[in-house]
Amino acid sequence: MSKAARREARERIKQQRLAEERKRKRNKVLVIGAAVVVVALILGGGYFWFASDRDGGDTEVALPPQTLQQDGSVVLAKEGAQAPVVEVYADFQCPACKQFETASGSTLQELAAAGEAVVHYRPVSIFALQPDPISTNSLRGAAAARAAADAGKFVEYNDILFENQPVEGRPGFAVEDLKKWGEEAGITDPAFAERVDAEAAAAERFAKEYAPALVEDARKQMSDQQIGAMPVTDLIAWGDENGHDSSFLDDTYVQQVLQATTDVNGRYSGANAFSGTPTVYLNGQKMGDEMYSASGLRDAVAAAGPGEVQSEPLESGDGAAAEEDGKDGGKKDGDAAEDENASASPEAKE
Repeated sequence: MSKAARREARERIKQQRLAEERKRKRNKVLVIGAAVVVVALILGGGYFWFASDRDGGDTEVALPPQTLQQDGSVVLAKEGAQAPVVEVYADFQCPACKQFETASGSTLQELAAAGEAVVHYRPVSIFALQPDPISTNSLRGAAAARAAADAGKFVEYNDILFENQPVEGRPGFAVEDLKKWGEEAGITDPAFAERVDAEAAAAERFAKEYAPALVEDARKQMSDQQIGAMPVTDLIAWGDENGHDSSFLDDTYVQQVLQATTDVNGRYSGANAFSGTPTVYLNGQKMGDEMYSASGLRDAVAAAGPGEVQSEPLESGDGAAAEEDGKDGGKKDGDAAEDENASASPEAKE
């Protein structure tokens, strides 16, 4: 058997094991009759509702190409698809985001695979200034997912992170687990593990040392209300002018996630203003409770016209996985002809 054949065989076995594990976990979810369970959560100032309407949760689909964008987001779309654009803003530590993923995640993947939707994943961190461990979990998970995007495995890794979401307020997303889950998602490049280590160090320094000291000093000049209304990146800029050096965040994915959180607040306003996670936009219009229903989501997408992705792809050689789709529909990282610095640690780039 050739080296390429052995690699493909290993990949098929990994994907089969992953599919079986996901199916086993999904089967634990009990859907009682046609009852609708509504959970009201207040996170980051927003109200979120979850309905237990799921559609084909156990169905495994071949993923279409997933394209890493310049801002660190990921677009999942069939080649040449002219379809409605569904933007998903989520925090991997957010319980309501996990409920959205459980209810509608597989439906979005199916719509993308069929060319009926373009799914734009935009990870953010609404908990960055919250006390540890919730802040550390949020940042560490998002940065690891961004590293998985370098290997073309963001969607697979996204699913695993939500399946293993820590209980809110408890430590989770341990570094060794994050690296192990990368292997489960099919990532073989050792640069992924190196990047996870470096990003975890940056996330912990930010959450445990930098942010508490920054907020404490900011309170000497601003009210808690003013601080709470300030984008995190603006607060960081204020800190740089007031003796809090943020250079340890330079070129990290933690910094990229923080910037993405700021950007969404500037991208939408009025009735469409970002109010917390999960927030889902269909062609730029904020969705309501129907996003928690597989059938409601399908109907909304079917009624919408083609949309436009509001970001630019990251050129291969600048950090994006340059490989064509593998047999399972995802990109193979093992053969990717990508820049050696794509997943290198921030320290390695200095």
